[in-house]
Amino acid sequence: MGKIPFLKLDDIEAAAGCLLADYGRKYGPVSSPPVPVEEILEAHLALSLDFDDLPKRLGISDVLGATWFQNRQIVVDQSLDPTDNPAKEGRYRFTLAHEVGHWELHRRFFLHNPAQASLFGEEPKPSIVCRTASRKEPMEWQADAFSGLLLMPKDMVLAAWKTRHGSLDPYIAEKEIEGLSAKWGLADDSQPTVDVARAMAKDFKVSGQAMQIRLIGLGLIKTEEPGPDLFTQQTRSSLP
Repeated sequence: MGKIPFLKLDDIEAAAGCLLADYGRKYGPVSSPPVPVEEILEAHLALSLDFDDLPKRLGISDVLGATWFQNRQIVVDQSLDPTDNPAKEGRYRFTLAHEVGHWELHRRFFLHNPAQASLFGEEPKPSIVCRTASRKEPMEWQADAFSGLLLMPKDMVLAAWKTRHGSLDPYIAEKEIEGLSAKWGLADDSQPTVDVARAMAKDFKVSGQAMQIRLIGLGLIKTEEPGPDLFTQQTRSSLP
């Protein structure tokens, strides 16, 4: 595998937008939330999707998803199965879109890796294992960014915000965040999810935290000192 190249946020957003547009040309445009990520993965990309006890299968304690590029297979840990754990639907959808991000952005670096071949009938190792402890790695950051941009496209988020609030004026969340932090005893560097983000998250079927990150990145939620996130790690000039 070669070195994963640096990708600007604009490039990742373009890749997510192209995938959604390609799906739309084949199955009908996606003009309102939620984005049909399962259908994109299975019907459009022709990838197989399965659940399994990944920590047991791979011997890694904190794995949530894995991708086998040669087998065109994505496996999600069974703890995220929304049928058994409806409260984790947002985390499940984000994980699916994250693995799709690996497929779209990174598969060319793995498909010719001889280590992926099965030896003596043994199951090949996954091309990519996504662990909670590896979120800072460039490849994982890129897949996380792709996931957020695919599930929460800019135009769709702006339209939903305007429908809910009547304009694109931002919500100033400083006092609400201070109140929630005081109520729950959160550390100074922990940012609770505000109500406006939770409400929109339900429409997009994502977590409140993911929606809040997206809304902050689009300037629709303002905080006194917003911390770095998926959508502000690049220069501000790369944002809409």
